[in-house]
Amino acid sequence: MPTKNPRINITFDQEYSELLTTMAKKRRQSVSSLAKDLILEALERQEDMALSELAEARDIVKAKRAKHKDAWK
Repeated sequence: MPTKNPRINITFDQEYSELLTTMAKKRRQSVSSLAKDLILEALERQEDMALSELAEARDIVKAKRAKHKDAWK
């Protein structure tokens, strides 16, 4: 039965492969599980940085501030 989630193959240099293996053993998880966790963390950081840049671009000096309760009406 085919899996619902797509698979991605990644090739690392020997040094990084050994590092991932060591980290996975310390965390008692598989190398693929650790790699997935690290990739998801990096994607979240990239998203946070992009949203932060967007917020800074939209920030206006002397902007009118709304009260919290009014902003969510």
